[in-house]
Amino acid sequence: MTRVGETASSSTAGLGPHGERAAGPELAVLTSAVIEEARSRAFEVALLLHTRASEWSRRQIAGIEACLSEAGATISEVVDCDFSPSVQAAAIERLITARPDAVIAIPVGGTAVAEAFRRLASAGVRLILLDNVPSGLLPESDYASAVSCDNFRLGQIAAELLSPHVRSGGRVCVAAYSVDFFATAQREIGFDKWMRRERPDIRLTHLKFESPARAGETIAAYLAREPAPDGVFVVWDEPAVAALPALAACETPPAMTTVDLGAAAAEALGEGRILRGVAAQHPFQQGAVAAAAAILVLTGRTVPSWIVVPALIVTPQNASVVYREVGGADALMKASPVV
Repeated sequence: MTRVGETASSSTAGLGPHGERAAGPELAVLTSAVIEEARSRAFEVALLLHTRASEWSRRQIAGIEACLSEAGATISEVVDCDFSPSVQAAAIERLITARPDAVIAIPVGGTAVAEAFRRLASAGVRLILLDNVPSGLLPESDYASAVSCDNFRLGQIAAELLSPHVRSGGRVCVAAYSVDFFATAQREIGFDKWMRRERPDIRLTHLKFESPARAGETIAAYLAREPAPDGVFVVWDEPAVAALPALAACETPPAMTTVDLGAAAAEALGEGRILRGVAAQHPFQQGAVAAAAAILVLTGRTVPSWIVVPALIVTPQNASVVYREVGGADALMKASPVV
């Protein structure tokens, strides 16, 4: 088991969407020769994101922009798909016509957007995916690389952090995303498997929320019809924060863990009342690695099909330090604004 405060870098647990073993971020580094070549070619890269409203997304955009700027590349546009498959599919059709050199994208689903992304690849636009690979898309033929955190391990970390706060024979509710999204599904699987192996005494229940904005009401409805659980795991921080008022209203508020460390989650974790632990990603670094992979591919180099950035274990004791480390104010200040 990784000790609290450690980087979970030596214990990559999950495989890629096609069963790939993870490659480390050090395999997507730009040399001076690559940077010089890229600057002479002035690449344009479009960003196609599930949202740009979250702090996680803003950190990732900053990481992408910082790396592309070093290589003399520009961001042609940043598309906010607002978690909508139809918006994303329409944006892809437009990008096929606009023909940027590459697209860095977070697909908003597994099956709903698969054909649109396949058409993008067929049009000759190089594609780097973040976190999620739509169903049926294959590395090399449909996309160059997928960059992510070890989401299975993130789920394990969340279970490790929640376990000490759940009594013997207690109940834990897992609040998961209803969309077929590889990253969040892996977190749920990792959490469940850890609990069933290490804490078989705990009874697990599951519920699904349709969107981050509706997570709070979904969990409130669950609490209205069921006794309050001893613990709750929510698959990322935005819906977890939305659920805090409903959990706080319980006579005995359950402990909660989640994934990602935005400002609101860091504040709640620092209070140490309901949110007791976080499995944190490195969104700034993940963005920079994705941008580096795009530049490498555009200059004729090869990159691994599945690149994983290590996770961090976060507690109330180290929340403020880790918040800065994973790409908070310090990283954002170092990166120039996205045009």
